Amino acid sequence: MIIYFTFVLNLYCIAIPFLIDFAGSSTHLVADVDCTANGNALCKQQGIRGYPTIKWGDPSDLRDFQEGQSYDDLKKFADENLKPICSPKNIDLCSNVKKVNILKFQAMSKANLDALIKAEEKKPEDAEKEFKDAVAKLQEQYSALSAKADAKIEAVKGSGLGLTKSVKSMGKPARSNEL
Repeated sequence: MIIYFTFVLNLYCIAIPFLIDFAGSSTHLVADVDCTANGNALCKQQGIRGYPTIKWGDPSDLRDFQEGQSYDDLKKFADENLKPICSPKNIDLCSNVKKVNILKFQAMSKANLDALIKAEEKKPEDAEKEFKDAVAKLQEQYSALSAKADAKIEAVKGSGLGLTKSVKSMGKPARSNEL
């Protein structure tokens, strides 16, 4: 599965022919989601922050698409990678480590799975909050530094720098006794 997360006015130009190429495929699902309309909840759930964003993989475990975004790049990736992948439904395709994890999760109660999922889903939210708080502090620091720099620049301008430059550009005049 490949999903384009976009907004209605920004349907990435290569998305349309790419979507058409895979329409009706029994083995490939390529879809687009309008994050400004009915797809808004899915976009928030997937942490979509910019458009277009492309994700791929199992619908319950979508991964960020890191390849090129030309039509040829997408087509090649889809042809090589859109096939059954490791999941509880296809455990035979999993590495031993993933099989152990799947079996461990399958042995957990629904309540424990819900608690684990909730705790893990909170981690990106916490990271986002930490990031935004740090950016706010940086913005405050930037504003303070900018005001300090502006004040220093104004002090230099007020100290006679412009007049000094003007005198220099005129050359040295003959001394006058008027003062």
